[in-house]
Formats: sequence, C-alpha cells, structure tokens
Amino acid sequence: MTAELKAFIKQYADLDQDKLDAVTQKFKQRSLKKNDFLLEEGWVCTDLVFVQEGCLRLYYVQDEVEISVWFAFEHSSAIEMYSFISEKPSNYFLQAIEDSVIWYLPKKELTNLYKRYPEMQEMMRNFWEDVILNLLERFTALQRDSAEQRYLDLLTKPTFLQKIPQKYLASFIGVTPTSLSRIRKHIR
Repeated sequence: MTAELKAFIKQYADLDQDKLDAVTQKFKQRSLKKNDFLLEEGWVCTDLVFVQEGCLRLYYVQDEVEISVWFAFEHSSAIEMYSFISEKPSNYFLQAIEDSVIWYLPKKELTNLYKRYPEMQEMMRNFWEDVILNLLERFTALQRDSAEQRYLDLLTKPTFLQKIPQKYLASFIGVTPTSLSRIRKHIR
C-alpha cells in the first residue's frame, strides 16, 4: 500500500496503524491509459477512487459539448457522488486524461468496513463534508465571479495549468476555448 493513500485516509479519520493497514488492504489497484473511462453516462458509480498518479476528469455532455466539472489530481479522490450514494445511473463520465494509477474501494467493501470499524463512518462523513464544501465553493464561483476572475483563480493553481488541456479548462470555467484565448491574451 502507498503512503499517499494512507495519508489521504488519515486526513479524514484517526485510525491506528493496524486499522489503517486493514482498511488500505481493501483498496484495489488499477492502471489506466489516457482516455480510459472509469465511469460512463448510464453506469452506476460503485467505487471510491484515490488517484495515485495521473489525472482524472469528471464531465457531462450537453448539446454535444463536453462540460468539465471536476479534476482529480495525484493524491486526491475521484467520485461521482450522486450516483455513488443513490446507486442510480450517472449522468457523468469519469475519464483519465493522462496515463494514471488509481486505488479504488468498492462501495460493498466500504459498507463492510463501516460495520467492522465504526471510525470509517466518521471518515466518510468528513470526506463528504469536504466534497460538499468544495462543490459549494465551485458553484458559488461559477455564479458570482466573472470568467476572467475564474481564470485568474486557476493561475494560483499551477497543476491545473500544467496538466489540463485548454479545451477542458475552458469548459471548467464556463467559457468556450476561443473566449479563454481572449481572456489569456487580455491578462498577459
């Protein structure tokens, strides 16, 4: 098991070393090639995913246009929360945008861990709170801030600019690639 996965879990729950080892052993590793899908529209999201290496993109398609909603970078999580919790088909796609290595925990295993280690319920409550706060922050920025301000905010996050293709960045901040080019030209 990786130290990064253990650190990720420990940020949400205080587990002793034996419990931490037992929990991380339930995760399974998978390698993804660029453009591989973990989730497609119509599938049910059944796994909590930790990105060891690479980057994943959560997006949906509207009027034949891909709208990027979230990016999961190295040492972070990826999940389509609505489908995972409700066990209903997803409206989203989760795709590797570069070769990636992930660790995933099937929901069935997570449920078993809840029973065996009550601290896992606290871990997931803390995790969901973190996810919700990040989503609220993103939603508020899309509603409140101008496209230029949203791009300026991305400039403070170099990983986005280094790893994410411009067409995905554009949809992430709610503009067309042409508009993003104009914004970038104006800022220089």
